[in-house]
Amino acid sequence: MKFKVLGCSGGIGGALHTTSFLVDEDMLIDAGTGVGSLSLEAMCNIDHIFLTHSHLDHIASIPLLVDSAGYLRKKPVTVYAIPETIDALKRHIFNWVIWPDFSLIPSPESPYLRYQAISLGETIDLGGRKITPLPANHTVPAVGYRLDSGKGSLVFSGDTTTNDALWDIVNGMANLKYLIIETAFSNSELEIAILSKHLCPCLLGEELKKLEKEVPVYVTHLKPGELCLIMKEVEQSAGKVKPEMLMNGQIFEI
Repeated sequence: MKFKVLGCSGGIGGALHTTSFLVDEDMLIDAGTGVGSLSLEAMCNIDHIFLTHSHLDHIASIPLLVDSAGYLRKKPVTVYAIPETIDALKRHIFNWVIWPDFSLIPSPESPYLRYQAISLGETIDLGGRKITPLPANHTVPAVGYRLDSGKGSLVFSGDTTTNDALWDIVNGMANLKYLIIETAFSNSELEIAILSKHLCPCLLGEELKKLEKEVPVYVTHLKPGELCLIMKEVEQSAGKVKPEMLMNGQIFEI
């Protein structure tokens, strides 16, 4: 299983794009602005989109992707998400006010977009590729994901703050190879991080103390303009763990 970073920033500007990961050629984990870097041909290959939650930086490209590629495809794009996220998409995005409802276009029987509700801990098996929603603690209902090829697993925390439930699961994974975890703010913005249920370096340091495995850790969702500051503070707060900053274009083999 190949996992490619299309976007991993907490904002936009220049080469920075928001959260979106391409798995092999046919799957997205979140669909932020990084999806826009794909060619139309590559967009037409996307059959599955797994969403962590409903915030704009994680869903922004879905309406345009479906509009651009839907008529070129022979089957709908399937969006997998917890029911609360699906409800938000239906009510606030694909509502004929912000964007057409592509679950009804060109017809309800043959739409460009379909939804599949998933639940915490439920594993979706796509040809031996297992995707499992993990607990997240955010301002809206949210999940992270485990991607398991059988040979190895990658965990993406999604947007989250302090989250004991995640570590209970992560520490039980026998084949964990990579951990990607968010850290959105610098320590000077601790109050904002707490209010918005994100991590900052000092909170990340406390979370990483709960990690019982020696695996590479990558930090994502950093705010533009604070990359160097946040990573310096991460280095100071992370203890024995040595997290690296996730980079656009980075590829992981699972």
